[in-house]
Amino acid sequence: RCSGHDFEIIVIDDGSPDGTQEVAEQLVNIYGPDKIVTMEIISILFFLGTAYIHGMKHATGNFIVIMDADLSHHVCLYFMKQKEGNFDIVSGTRYKGNGGVYGWDLKRKLISRGANFLTQVLLRPGASDLTGSFRLYRKEVLQKLVEKCVSKGYVFQMEMIVRARQLGYTIGEVPISFVDRFYGESKLGGNEIVSFLKGLFTLFATT
Repeated sequence: RCSGHDFEIIVIDDGSPDGTQEVAEQLVNIYGPDKIVTMEIISILFFLGTAYIHGMKHATGNFIVIMDADLSHHVCLYFMKQKEGNFDIVSGTRYKGNGGVYGWDLKRKLISRGANFLTQVLLRPGASDLTGSFRLYRKEVLQKLVEKCVSKGYVFQMEMIVRARQLGYTIGEVPISFVDRFYGESKLGGNEIVSFLKGLFTLFATT
């Protein structure tokens, strides 16, 4: 509401066992189906891009904000930044200005820093934080990027920025202080790290 825009919230649940769907249905009862749209996707082919595709089918606005459901983000600064430079994409950055991370252990910090460092060296994307998921997109830009991207898992976020630069879209950055979630657990594990590295070197070889 603080952005001055009319809004809707689309909740995409991948069949997780943490009660997301039940909470979303409660929110529909409170705010109404015109404000809260919820859907459950149960598929072995589910990945982050799948959620984007399903969400866009139901989005009616000109801008789409991608964010986790743990409420660790603040939306208003993104709309302010978008208006400031008429950007196609506004991305949160933990590694620029007064951005930072709180609540992570040393291992998690090293993994995130290392992933971003390798990305900067190999791809030179022109953005300081490529592994974060909190972003604002023009709807038509998001649609085009999802069509172009082939990655799955965590590397998908990185490819979105790399493809955006290739296509000439403008990207603004907002420093964010990311506070680790109080509820739930991260899905980041060894398999995701290996997948990220494979995707990184694939992008390096093909872009």
